[in-house]
Amino acid sequence: MLTAFLLFFPVAAALLLHFAKGNAARVMALGAALVEFAAAVFAAFSFQRDASTQFALNMPWVESAGIGFHIGMDGLSLVLVLLTCFLVPLIILASFRHDYRNASAFYALILFMQTGLIGVFVSLDAFLFYFFWEVALIPIYFLAGVWGSDRRVAVTFKFFLYTIIGSLFMLAAFVYLYFQTGLGGAARSSDISAFYALTLSSAEQAWLFWLIFIAFAVKMPLFPFHTWQPDTYTESPAPATMLLSGIMLKMGLYGCLRWLLPVVPRGVSQWDKTVMILAVIGVIYGAIIAIRQRDVKRLIAYSSLSHVGLMIAGIFSLTMMGLQGSVIQMLAHGVNVVGMFFVADIIQRRTGTRQIPELGGLTRHTPLLSVAFLVMLLSTVALPLTAGFVGEFLLLAGVYQYNMWLGAVAGVTIILSAVYLLRMFQRVMLGPDTAFTSAIRDLTGAELAVLVPLIALVFWIGLFPNTFMSISEPAILKILQQVNR
Repeated sequence: MLTAFLLFFPVAAALLLHFAKGNAARVMALGAALVEFAAAVFAAFSFQRDASTQFALNMPWVESAGIGFHIGMDGLSLVLVLLTCFLVPLIILASFRHDYRNASAFYALILFMQTGLIGVFVSLDAFLFYFFWEVALIPIYFLAGVWGSDRRVAVTFKFFLYTIIGSLFMLAAFVYLYFQTGLGGAARSSDISAFYALTLSSAEQAWLFWLIFIAFAVKMPLFPFHTWQPDTYTESPAPATMLLSGIMLKMGLYGCLRWLLPVVPRGVSQWDKTVMILAVIGVIYGAIIAIRQRDVKRLIAYSSLSHVGLMIAGIFSLTMMGLQGSVIQMLAHGVNVVGMFFVADIIQRRTGTRQIPELGGLTRHTPLLSVAFLVMLLSTVALPLTAGFVGEFLLLAGVYQYNMWLGAVAGVTIILSAVYLLRMFQRVMLGPDTAFTSAIRDLTGAELAVLVPLIALVFWIGLFPNTFMSISEPAILKILQQVNR
């Protein structure tokens, strides 16, 4: 029942928000998100650290067709549920300085999206997974399309089109797999265990791989399926950008681990080199394009693309270090990118611009902002003792185990990210004085309430990574056993 509470409580809270207005809607949304986080923490303390699925609920949904409402959490699911429930209240709190029109609908959509995200991470039935995969798309479409910048309609439509087409390929693959479970007179089922038990030919797995993977490649995104990402991140309102980058892209990475690798392992072995090459291209491409950016938000978007490419490479290295590195880096990336986009939003609200050449000298009157910005930036650069270092070290080690040369090329991302991020910090915070230098003010209490937990988790993951790795390790071992069966 705990998983069911985590899944449905945000929906109930979102419905109640329609009776609230203005500031009351913000406070109610934040309260609901904090209750959800408390429930996730309780789940973490109650969790038995083994490979079993816990807090499960399995009820008939379309009983005649063998489709069930099957939800539950293993270590992999729990880590991502914790990330979601940790970030959502901070994202809501980060929006308090904005006066969004129709606030009750705005915050209700955030809570609805939280349900869709958690649903993806706890679904143990293929069609239920697909249902929540699509549910998570609807709120972000309206958040970006209604409250975004001037180009929001065209940009959001492109994002929606990319995502929905990719999802239809995945649905086609799930339908095919569903019918395969009924061969030989057996009852058809869309349960994940039935999909894991299928014996498919290499030829079947080869084309099923791409049907499933395209949906995940678009969502992550992987080069060259990424063209929706920079514009959507840039034009969306700050909370939507944080949801997209901090949590939603993890849906694709999680899908690879939960559904792609175990269901079509021979398809993975046939196409892993192709994906690895695309991932490493994405690492370098994202970093090089980031170097050329003049908009702070757009630079962070391309930086995210580069780091996601490394996570994809780690997953397809099919090594324990690569897979564990992807899990810990999902946590680190979520924390880092939300912090970076929040700092970019603060700077834009204070100065009215995100253009790097127009900024400079901000640190003279903003010591707290400068320190917070630098911590999030150094974690993104993978400085030792920060969250970014642990994940990138494991990912690069996994890719190096897979192929020495790919590992060496992927490692260039550390150098390139240091180049564009430190140069951005130097120009924005330490550069020559501008018209904004004397007028800008430092962080408020509400802004500190967002950044302090993020900074605390940056150092917690960096210093005590086993807190989370010990939770996910049994689930990752089980996935590797399924891949190597």
